[in-house]
Amino acid sequence: MDLVDEQLQNSKTIAVVGLSGDPDRISYRVTRYMQGQGYRIIPVNPMIEEVLGEKSYPDLKSVPGPIDMVNIFRRSELVAPVVEQAIEIGVKYIWMQDGVINLEWAAKAEAAGIPVIMDD
Repeated sequence: MDLVDEQLQNSKTIAVVGLSGDPDRISYRVTRYMQGQGYRIIPVNPMIEEVLGEKSYPDLKSVPGPIDMVNIFRRSELVAPVVEQAIEIGVKYIWMQDGVINLEWAAKAEAAGIPVIMDD
């Protein structure tokens, strides 16, 4: 099983960092699809209160309960605090979406035992 299949099969709760409330944005469309596939979605965006019928949280540390995967829709240079919090709260997986590349923080996550998919 490759890492993509592993992450998707072993994740039930996905925190989406940078989820937009704009239906035209890719983060919204991808997240709506994941929600339709049965994943529990937790929006993480301090600029919105709710999206796709779910309460939004300002950061990962504010999310109550465990998170299986952190899905990152942020610019590459803004990944560091997201990955740092993901490591602190003990998520199982990190997925940096297309165009999101941060080799330094991907290596830190992997050193902490968290597999990372990047730019995919």
